[in-house]
Amino acid sequence: MIELGMKLKELRLSKGYTQKQLSDKLELTSDSTISQWERGVNAPYGKDLVKLTNIFNVSSDYLLGLDIKSDNETKYTYFPTEISAGLPLEVDGIIESSKITVSDELLGKWSNNRNIFFAHINGDSMNRLMEDGSLIAIKPVSNTDELKNGDIVVYSVGGEYSVKHYYKYGDTLVFKPNSTIEHEEHTYNAKEDNVQIHGVVVTYVINRD
Repeated sequence: MIELGMKLKELRLSKGYTQKQLSDKLELTSDSTISQWERGVNAPYGKDLVKLTNIFNVSSDYLLGLDIKSDNETKYTYFPTEISAGLPLEVDGIIESSKITVSDELLGKWSNNRNIFFAHINGDSMNRLMEDGSLIAIKPVSNTDELKNGDIVVYSVGGEYSVKHYYKYGDTLVFKPNSTIEHEEHTYNAKEDNVQIHGVVVTYVINRD
């Protein structure tokens, strides 16, 4: 996040904006938010990230530090929204997407799989592995036969999205957290509940201050 903050401050100063002026343009509720972003205390995601790319005419992967030049890199779809790693969270604007450039080294055996897409997580129910704000790579799955117990998946129930470990026992689906903080697991009936598995998390970039 520190690299993102440095880029944001450089872009803001290049436009001659004060932190308050940029905050007003983004319609933020707190004037201190820009300061927190620039100091690496927090980072913009979702709609705020999209607004910043429009204001400064840069790509989201540039702001996120994912445009490092490499001899082997590929562009992937990125959804500028947050998927909950806490309680299921309704995701607005999931159709809106952009592109990020990711090195083949990061994705390993999944490199050049153009079906993979990226998003950020929001919450702490998976914080033993992925911190709040981490960037995740998601490989779509067509049916649950492609999954094995313990996989980390992005799923939704009634339009509310979440990220958890997946387990299937007959017709019972169990989604378990992996956190230092107490979180409940969620159990559903595969035939009766409207559970959709959108993809399996194949890698992630931990959000470090």
